[in-house]
Formats: sequence, structure tokens, C-alpha cells
Amino acid sequence: MSDRRGFTLWFTGLSGAGKSTIADLVGPELERRGVLVDYLDGDVVRTHLSKGLGFSKEDRDTNINRIGWVASRLTRAGAVTLVSAISPYRDTRADARRMVEEFGPFVEVFVDTSVEECANRDVKGLYAKAFAGEIKEFTGVSDPYEAPEDPEIHIRTESQTPEQSAAEVVAALEARGLIGQAVGA
Repeated sequence: MSDRRGFTLWFTGLSGAGKSTIADLVGPELERRGVLVDYLDGDVVRTHLSKGLGFSKEDRDTNINRIGWVASRLTRAGAVTLVSAISPYRDTRADARRMVEEFGPFVEVFVDTSVEECANRDVKGLYAKAFAGEIKEFTGVSDPYEAPEDPEIHIRTESQTPEQSAAEVVAALEARGLIGQAVGA
């Protein structure tokens, strides 16, 4: 039996909020501390695990449920799973939480960024198309985003750099006893 304790770090927020950017900074720091890390990025999952799903509420729920199930299995196996997915609906995130918590902790990270700032950061022009009505069912514009009511970690990316946000996540994981102190700290 492994002494490795898995958990899931679930980054949720609007498109362009910084979920993947922050996860990509947190992951290597955890690996430097000897933690086995795996990533479930919403865009990558849609290509490999949820190909063919659209953006209706039902399809979004199916996508998040699939991610939650995979995260639960990785958590069970002792990995730290970094999920970066918009996951717009509270009830579906709660379902993912229940799946993961059968095997280990679920840490919800709300990457809180305004629609206006996300639109400013948008290099693909998706927000402009959504504002013009060219993209239907776009989260935060024409489709709802239900912000977490009580996330374990609340990051406000408009007032800090991605590196500061990642450091805040790592410090919160240390404070919760989920990871050890950095070597030499």
C-alpha cells in the first residue's frame, strides 16, 4: 500500500481567468517537493476525453462529471490532480467533489477575474465574438457562471501576477498540511 496521499486541486473560473497558467506554475513546485502531479486541463480533456460534446448545460455537466471521475481515480492512486476547467455550475462541481472525496481531499480554487479583464486577456477573440452574438452559450456572457460560494482558496488575479497567485495556492496547501514545506525553508 502506498503512503502517498492524493488530492485534487480544482481550478474554476471564467475562460481567460488564469486557471491553466496558475496550475502550470503550481505543478512544477509540487513536483520539486516530490509530489506526483497530473493535469486535467479543460481544453485538453475536450480534445481527448469529451470530444464531440457541445456547450449545452447537459454536455458541460457530462464533461465535468468525466473530469471529476478521472480526478477521483488519480486521487485514489495517490496523485495530486490539478484540474483547470471553467466548470460553471455549482451542482456539477459538488458532484465532482463528492467523487474525489471518496479517496482524498478536494480543494476548490476560485480564480476570480472579471468578464472585462478576461475579455482584455483574450488572444483568440472569443469574448468579442460572444459579445457580438457570434458565439452562443459562452460562459460569463450568454451563459451563466455560478461562482463558488465557499472555495478553499480564492485567488483574485486582477490584483496580482500569476506567480503571486501560484505562491498563494502553494502556501494554502502547506497551511492545510497537504504538502510539506519547501526544502531549505
